[in-house]
Amino acid sequence: MTMATDTVGRASTQPRPMSKEEKKVILASSLGTVFEWYDFYLYGSLAVMIGAQFFSAFDPATRNVFSLLAFAAGFLVRPFGALVFGRLGDLVGRKYTFLITILIMGLSTFFVGLLPSYATIGWIAPVILIALRMLQGLALGGEYGGAAVYVAEHAPVGRRGFYTSWIQTTATLGLLLSLVVILSIRMAIGEAAFAEWGWRLPFLGSIFLLAISVWIRMQMQESPAFQKMKEEGTQSKAPLSEAFGQWKNLKIVLFALLGLVAGQAVVWYTGQFYALFFLQGILKVDMFTANVLIAWSLVFGTGGFILFGSLSDRIGRKPVILAGCLLAALTFFPLFAQLTKSVSPQLDKAMSTIKVQVVADPAQCGSVFDPVGIRTFTTTCDTARVALARSAITYELVAAPAGEPTRVTINGTPVEVGVAIPKAITDLTAASVAAGYPRVGDASVYKISNIFEPLLSVRGLLIVSILTVMVLYVTMVYGPIAAALVELFPTRIRYTAMSLPYHIGNGWFGGFLPPTAFAMVASTGDIYYGLWYPVVIALGTFVIGLLFVPETKDRDITTYDH
Repeated sequence: MTMATDTVGRASTQPRPMSKEEKKVILASSLGTVFEWYDFYLYGSLAVMIGAQFFSAFDPATRNVFSLLAFAAGFLVRPFGALVFGRLGDLVGRKYTFLITILIMGLSTFFVGLLPSYATIGWIAPVILIALRMLQGLALGGEYGGAAVYVAEHAPVGRRGFYTSWIQTTATLGLLLSLVVILSIRMAIGEAAFAEWGWRLPFLGSIFLLAISVWIRMQMQESPAFQKMKEEGTQSKAPLSEAFGQWKNLKIVLFALLGLVAGQAVVWYTGQFYALFFLQGILKVDMFTANVLIAWSLVFGTGGFILFGSLSDRIGRKPVILAGCLLAALTFFPLFAQLTKSVSPQLDKAMSTIKVQVVADPAQCGSVFDPVGIRTFTTTCDTARVALARSAITYELVAAPAGEPTRVTINGTPVEVGVAIPKAITDLTAASVAAGYPRVGDASVYKISNIFEPLLSVRGLLIVSILTVMVLYVTMVYGPIAAALVELFPTRIRYTAMSLPYHIGNGWFGGFLPPTAFAMVASTGDIYYGLWYPVVIALGTFVIGLLFVPETKDRDITTYDH
């Protein structure tokens, strides 16, 4: 039964305790999302070590680029996985399709831990690594849609937001799990051993998650809505063409992408992943401190998924998701500015008191937009700007007369800059430190020695509070999103139609946010300029969602057909 009944047999929407079967449904569906973010965070955190293992034929800078490109391959293929497995789910069923996806995803993660390095088997090692990443991406393209649909189609009427919000919670739990595993192994075996072979252990350990997930999913039954549709013979014979070839369905897909998922994705990635990058890449916080700060914000904020998922059952999906987008867009700039003041007060002071200028002929200054870090810059103007951005030094670009050579000044003092970026970074960093910028490892930058330290000082609590506010925005936009997407589409094409906008939004709009935002920083010399990317998209989603996305919380998804 998926809903309670009153004394005269009428359907009741009053909340009731979850049944044992419903708890199993949520657990079985959620473990795949744990896998998704466990793997994501593992690869992202260990990208430097993975680059050293599988791209060792190249210099350190190039190998890091290739490791990030391999990482990005998983994002690129997610929408294609959504098409492949979404179609399969609408044709043969939810249960068997996302049993296949978790097997592919789990085994691919495990095999990364077994894969020999470049030094052992040569170029075939990075080729297999990229293939495994693409398999993971394809499987993930079908995993989330299957989990969301399966839970929603089991949920009681009036409780779909609450039930599906548990899936959203486990994404954060996957991050926390990976964080605990990485830090525990590092502390247990030491940095040298971890870099040499210990990095494999978190990937190999995923086999236990896979075994538990498969065992639980094997016990589950097909969703009631799909079973009913199958018995009535109303299944779609061509879910892809029906979902995307008919305007009445395609327009809902587009509204779902632009009016819900795009904003949800950028708020999510900003609040968790770009915040982590900003701490480490811009504010120069050491990895241990940054990870612990993010971990505490996740601990304090995770309950928001359940809170806002449940709230959406009462007031609607749109008000919660769009309010999260609007709040994030209005407050990201002040939140990140306060984060800088709290984490690195010397950097905050330096940005307002130390004047750095790149004075150059505009003809010598091209675009320095370089999201994947593979471009070679040949003019002093471009080299200086990239070097300043990578050193987190705010600069102003000043036009010089035509033909005049580029010069960089710090408080009016010239600094010699060549066209080689590593040397330019060294020279500019030294000059900026002499002028008052903090150096890497500076005592003024927030640093901790144990995991509880952020909770024992006003400064630490302030930093964690700022990060927690951003995580709460994440929970507002992400908690109700599964229920909203499931309810937008009829049962016959639901798996296919909801999976594509979700993975285009999160895989492309969200997945490429950190490198794109940093590229925007490098282009302008403003460490906050990259925030315009999530702010503009979140505002766009707010407007489109408000005008074009229907409210769906009261729909009967077993009978809905436009």
